[in-house]
Amino acid sequence: MSYTVLARRYRSQSFDEVVGQEHIARTLRNAIDLERTAHAYLFVGTRGVGKTSMARLFAKALNTTDSPEREAVERTIMSGEDVDVIEIDAASHGGVDDARDLIANATYRPMRGPYKIYIIDEVHMLSQAAFNALLKTMEEPPEHVKFILCTTEAHKVPATIQSRCQRFDFRAINTDAIAKHLTRVLGQEGIAASEDLVFAVARLGNGSMRDALSILDRLLAALEPGATLDLELLQRLMGLPERQVMHELIAAFAGSDPAAAMEHSDELVRRGIAVDQLLVSLAEALRDLMVLRVCGDGTTLVEASQNARQEMAALASRFDAPALVHMVALVESVGLSMKNAVSQRAMFDALMVRMAMTEKLADAAALLRGAPAAARVPARSASRGSPPKKA
Repeated sequence: MSYTVLARRYRSQSFDEVVGQEHIARTLRNAIDLERTAHAYLFVGTRGVGKTSMARLFAKALNTTDSPEREAVERTIMSGEDVDVIEIDAASHGGVDDARDLIANATYRPMRGPYKIYIIDEVHMLSQAAFNALLKTMEEPPEHVKFILCTTEAHKVPATIQSRCQRFDFRAINTDAIAKHLTRVLGQEGIAASEDLVFAVARLGNGSMRDALSILDRLLAALEPGATLDLELLQRLMGLPERQVMHELIAAFAGSDPAAAMEHSDELVRRGIAVDQLLVSLAEALRDLMVLRVCGDGTTLVEASQNARQEMAALASRFDAPALVHMVALVESVGLSMKNAVSQRAMFDALMVRMAMTEKLADAAALLRGAPAAARVPARSASRGSPPKKA
């Protein structure tokens, strides 16, 4: 049998299994229980956050009956093959003729369930003529017809269409929720994985459960039989900088050691990691340190495993918050300038040296301005372990 990817095998099969969009699942279930379902819905959100899955779950709940065919109906709805739940990809069926065919077929009653439900994915891809053709039907459809429109770009859906729908905005799924779901998936797959690996994959998903599961699929394909999924495999497969080397690089910044900074950054480059990817990873690492320094070790604004959080907190204590703010801005500025640089490597190396010499450059600037030594604000502090007290 052909392999089915994790994102399809572990798709939610009931409202109770929904991850990250529980508020929407609860609202739709209540609407069914109270018999207050609308004739048209608009599901809005970025990719991989559960719009199509929620549409199928809603359709299944609407068309489930106590007939002997109940299990077969539920199975075909969730697989997108039911005769009464018609899924349409607007990217390939977005013309006015497709809309007219839909309108003509909507007049016929459903074959098995109480409703004929149209799920139109990427609805913003419909042509203007197709939207115009649908207007009247969507405002006053036959009593047995319901529409569920899904889109990643709501601003491209005409206001006349949106006004005829109940809109639900799907938010990006937080890293903790994705990590918990990945842990459940790995448990059911019988695969051992480190906590750091799970959190790293969840973060790379960037709010998309499907993206995170796709990354996990790639890792499982590269895993040796009987081995444990770990952070090293992810870094090697995704071309990410090794966390320990990145930690040592930032420690070189804290110690004002340009030579060590250049050696560690060169080690990352020699491992085949692209310079632009290094800058992205460095900016994210510095951002996490800044948040830990400002908000404290227990903040929920930094998403990391317990072991990684302890290491990051210890490193953050070696910096002052203003220095971290300056360094994040510096990496961002160089990243933008890198595209037009004559030599990207020269600019990258200069950045590493500058980051390690921030305190010395600040002192020199203060001397040139004639500022008294007492008025100078240190860029970082290796001795202080907590933020400066407010006056």
